[in-house]
Amino acid sequence: MAENGEQKVYGSATGNPYGRVDEEVASLAQKDERRKKRMKCFAYVAAFAVFQTAVILVFALVVTKVRTPKFRVRSAAFEDFQVSTLTTNASFSTSMITELSVKNPNFGSYKYQDSTVDFFYQNYKVGEAVVPKGKANFRSTKKFTVSVDLNSANVPGNVLGSELSQHTWIPLTSRATLKGKVTLMLMLKKNKSTNMDCTMNLNTSSRQLQELSCK
Repeated sequence: MAENGEQKVYGSATGNPYGRVDEEVASLAQKDERRKKRMKCFAYVAAFAVFQTAVILVFALVVTKVRTPKFRVRSAAFEDFQVSTLTTNASFSTSMITELSVKNPNFGSYKYQDSTVDFFYQNYKVGEAVVPKGKANFRSTKKFTVSVDLNSANVPGNVLGSELSQHTWIPLTSRATLKGKVTLMLMLKKNKSTNMDCTMNLNTSSRQLQELSCK
């Protein structure tokens, strides 16, 4: 009887040898599932971090990058045009209503100070325009007109006479520097200057500005 009792106890301990294995498999499966969930979570976090970094880089390179505005002569109309084509004593004088523009390519407004635009024939100054201070809104072009009194008082008569003996136009250049500030996100301000460098022909026959080109 005692032996039978011992056999029963032994049989009870080894009667289901796969029960512990099933529990271990289930535990490993749960751990593997949790590991996969953590990996997915890490992947989502990493993807979001990469996306956020890309957005910040695009913002820094595109939005906050300050570009140089363009300051140019666009067109002109003339009043009281007078010209003398004498070879030894040529001269001209006229009132020019000039349209200027400030093109702002930035994602913020550009406020510029007052300035002057100088007009030259060769190296002789023949006129000056006063540019009042103003503002070009973000990614827009500010257009305005100024009056310029052009005359050849500083040009030797024979020099201009030699020019007009060859053709009916007077080559002119305009130069200026415009200083101002670009305001980004209503608080970030950066100084920015732009230069005007334009060439044009003043046609004394048609009283028009031709071949206008700005760098």
